[in-house]
Amino acid sequence: MGIALTLQEYLDDHHVPYDVMLHKRTHCAFDTARATHVPGERIAKGVVLTREGGFVIAVVPATARVRLDVIERALHCRVDLATEEEISELFPDCDLGAVPPVPEAYPVDAFVDESFDTQPDIYLEGGDHRSLVHMSGEAFRSIMQDVRRARIAA
Repeated sequence: MGIALTLQEYLDDHHVPYDVMLHKRTHCAFDTARATHVPGERIAKGVVLTREGGFVIAVVPATARVRLDVIERALHCRVDLATEEEISELFPDCDLGAVPPVPEAYPVDAFVDESFDTQPDIYLEGGDHRSLVHMSGEAFRSIMQDVRRARIAA
């Protein structure tokens, strides 16, 4: 499949420099880190959550879990993991479990973990389980500049 068209168009339209690393098929971001020898704290994974009135993506390192309590306090409502059907509807050009954590490309509310503020390079799912998008930390922080930052990784 390769990088999702929606993600590719967003990155190209916003002149974000990136490259794509192909790897053997993996089932989760943690396995992708191992397969590609990329430190897990540099791989941004998107976890899709439901909230009152819609959805929110939590962007955390591949080695972390999402602190739902922090997001609930910030939003003043309960959040839960989205269902596979909901994720498929929100990200129609992506494989299940390979959600690109770029909320501006797929207009959805988001939180990003503060740990990405100091990473020199960031890698993220490209929309399938074989493509890893690489960009500088500066480029990642630029496309995430309007996304709320918090300590949401556990």
